Amino acid sequence: MSVEALAEPSPVGDLVGLHRTALAVREHILAMGAGAVGTHVGGSLSAVDILVALYREVLRVRPDEPGWPDRDHFILSKGHASAALYATLAECGFFPVEELGTYGRAGGRLMAHPTPAVPGVEFATGSLGHGLALGAGLALAAKRAGRDKRVFVLMGDGELQEGSVWEAAMAAAHHELDNLTAIVDRNRLQISGSTEDRLRLEPLADKWRAFGWQTSEVDGHDFAQLVPALRTPPSAGGPAVLIADTVKGRGVRHLQHRKQSHFAKLGPEAYERAVTALRAAA
Repeated sequence: MSVEALAEPSPVGDLVGLHRTALAVREHILAMGAGAVGTHVGGSLSAVDILVALYREVLRVRPDEPGWPDRDHFILSKGHASAALYATLAECGFFPVEELGTYGRAGGRLMAHPTPAVPGVEFATGSLGHGLALGAGLALAAKRAGRDKRVFVLMGDGELQEGSVWEAAMAAAHHELDNLTAIVDRNRLQISGSTEDRLRLEPLADKWRAFGWQTSEVDGHDFAQLVPALRTPPSAGGPAVLIADTVKGRGVRHLQHRKQSHFAKLGPEAYERAVTALRAAA
């Protein structure tokens, strides 16, 4: 199966299919959260629609040839949301969906943070603040090699409190990396609480603009906004950032907007309650 971008894509694509895939990915995340080691449920659920939009409608990739030289690149800088990435990759054909059941098991390749042992994963990530620099390096290398490819980096908003993010942002603007798009999963919560209570980020869009980035804001759960925004490459001369307004725990009402959903090991009853709530809201 190929997920290569079409020459003349529709404004959104298969909207029904996108929602169906997003529901399946969220169900997989909850199943991983009910496994032996649990997972980062809240931040994985908030990132699902962004990942589905990218892999179903935007990225030029070949699931049956993950190392295809002309592929676009995606880096999950917020590596603790690996469950969302693994589930999306599986649903898009990079590896069998059944392998998701091995998440976190000894000897398996689906580790708690992404690893290149998994088809479709470019780098081991999860040490927050490093992903944007990796993406900038890939984008710079592509430009110098004359390759027409795009690079996308998905970051958490709490991650933006790391100084290395802004070093990479400054470098990307300096080198005019107009093949680089950063996405901020702006769910406004980090492990210890509100991002604004811990270390204020606002005015976030103005900060990115001040660093020389083309900046836009979208509803991070609306495919009608996400797909066109992600498909649109940066204007010539500099990188772009998309600030996606999201909800931590999206899709499971009793987990939404709660810092307690950051990491969860769901017991049988909690899992059934979460899956029931998810399907009822779909």
